[in-house]
Amino acid sequence: MTPAARLAAAIDLLDAILEGAPAERALTNWARANRYAGSGDRAAVRDHVFDALRCRGSFAALGGSLSGRGLILGLCRAEGRDPTALFTGEGHAPAVLNDAEARHLASAAPPREELLTSDWPEWLLPQLRADLGADFAPVSEAMQARAPVFLRANLAKTTRDGAAQALAAEGIETQPHPLADTALEVTAGARKIAQSQAYAQGLVELQDAASQAMLQLVDLAPGARVLDYCAGGGGKALALAAAFPKAQITAHDIDAGRMRDIAPRAKRAGAKITLAEPGKVTGQYDLVLVDAPCSGAGTWRRTPEAKWRLAPARLAELVALQAEILSHAAGLVAPGGRLCYMTCSLLDVENAAQIAAFTARGGWESTAHLRLTPCDGADGFFGAVLSRI
Repeated sequence: MTPAARLAAAIDLLDAILEGAPAERALTNWARANRYAGSGDRAAVRDHVFDALRCRGSFAALGGSLSGRGLILGLCRAEGRDPTALFTGEGHAPAVLNDAEARHLASAAPPREELLTSDWPEWLLPQLRADLGADFAPVSEAMQARAPVFLRANLAKTTRDGAAQALAAEGIETQPHPLADTALEVTAGARKIAQSQAYAQGLVELQDAASQAMLQLVDLAPGARVLDYCAGGGGKALALAAAFPKAQITAHDIDAGRMRDIAPRAKRAGAKITLAEPGKVTGQYDLVLVDAPCSGAGTWRRTPEAKWRLAPARLAELVALQAEILSHAAGLVAPGGRLCYMTCSLLDVENAAQIAAFTARGGWESTAHLRLTPCDGADGFFGAVLSRI
């Protein structure tokens, strides 16, 4: 595919997504229907689509319309590419610019601050400004860029340096990241990870550096009973198993389907993780980890579609669900144990305010917390450790 043909494909996909089609499904269906597209073509089209979704507001302003075509014109303008050389109408290229498009592209671009704020849902802007304070502008700018790819070195099998060397031998370049002593930022060869021997042998796992940093809030004694209450795919359970190999780790999620990958991932990592029956976890634990369902605002660089689909009613539902989960999880903490609450959100209502409301009900106090934003180099994340009073 030519660069222009890739843009044309992205335009069609974005139109479908703007009409309600899930982005991943649209991309999968496109790839199946266009078998001629090679891996490089698929990757490029995917990047165009996600860049446009990430910067939907600013690209629409730069390109002149909230449409697939307007977003890709905005992408070209943001990247300093001449759209007239790509929008030629020849072969599989997008149609030539019409007069209105040409006039818009020749006009002055909106102010930088206006472009930054337009890449957040408008209804959420007051809350984000209040919650982020002086960090609002730098976080907004960071959220326009693609998220880095991070790996967690599995200390049960290797060291961080050992993992980096194994990856380098397969053409995957990394560098240590300061947020966690297990974190490796991939600087080249990210698309080789899934097929690499280092990954197949369990030397590394895909996990954001901020997520890894959150786990450094806790320390576990040998034999400690740990419950990952909202385990999902088990990323944090696996990280805890590697850091504390003598801990007894149980993973639980209300949806059994979310946990289907835990067993094979644990086998690859050389970890022992017990799976609890969904919705029926019992007993008491020295640490109950709650990585709560949330807006995911800290990860919207990776999942930009979710940013535009979030609505006030859904955020309110999530906040209520988090409070309910915290209350139930607290009942599973053994005497002298701890409760650790986490979200990948930037919003105070899901983070510090949620903890303040929980501790205000009595019986618990927050003993440690950590708040990270994309300005720290990874996803936005929040974590707090709670102990009984």
